Amino acid sequence: MHHRVHRHTHEHAHDIDWDALCSHLEREAELHTPALTQAVNWLRDLLGGADVRRALDVGSGPGVVASLFADAFPDAEVVAVDQSPALLEHARTRSSGRIATQRAKLPDEFDRLGTADLIWSANAVHHLGDQQAALTTLAASLRPGGLLAVAESGLPVRFLPRDIGLGSPGLQARLDAGNEDGFTTMRAELPGSVDEVEDWPAMLAQAGLVPTGTRTFLTDLSAPLGLPAREYLRTRLARQRDQFGEHLDDQDRAALDALLAADAPTGILWRPDAFYLTATTVHTARACTA
Repeated sequence: MHHRVHRHTHEHAHDIDWDALCSHLEREAELHTPALTQAVNWLRDLLGGADVRRALDVGSGPGVVASLFADAFPDAEVVAVDQSPALLEHARTRSSGRIATQRAKLPDEFDRLGTADLIWSANAVHHLGDQQAALTTLAASLRPGGLLAVAESGLPVRFLPRDIGLGSPGLQARLDAGNEDGFTTMRAELPGSVDEVEDWPAMLAQAGLVPTGTRTFLTDLSAPLGLPAREYLRTRLARQRDQFGEHLDDQDRAALDALLAADAPTGILWRPDAFYLTATTVHTARACTA
């Protein structure tokens, strides 16, 4: 919602060409904008009347969430933080200069972020080898009473019926299993990878913060989908075909190819039964006041 709202892939984070993915990431974030707006409003309520002078979006991608922060906290300095210059330039452009940008390699340059009253990170921490160390470092950047919000471990996207009339029923479940296997491999092969029970509120507490609640925000687009959602799903399916298509059987690969067909009624661009349903889960915690 990474995030970049969602960067799940079994590629290593340092191997992904985030610049080339800019349009895909932006389209994904825009699909989730109503849910993300609800999340930002919730964070504003959690902060109450606190004076938010500086807000960071760490792993900002094309800057969709940073722009929402600029709307919600008009008197704050909002900073989009990412390692990709192209994504940061896009964030600056789409916000019409309302947000600042800061290039930082994560997690090596966390210490360059400066302090903030609000820090948001969506689907970025799981691309870092030591997730607990990353949260602890982010927590150290909070000003007294500041809030850290981490969007992780939401529900995967659902967009097809169980039986789509192509191959065996349950294709989406098998694609999800491929994603999970790839994600596990990605985590294991990250530099400095540390196994962690991904209990995010407990991890935030271990970072020295006081958990302040977890909420889940739904994105529910019913069939028939509009073209932007269909184009996003086609790109998503194409990436899955490239990433782990060789691990699928011939029948599932044929079904994927039929879904990717740009000019056939079986294609995701045309199917009347395609929908879009996912959930973004946000975990929050506050720094102790001085």
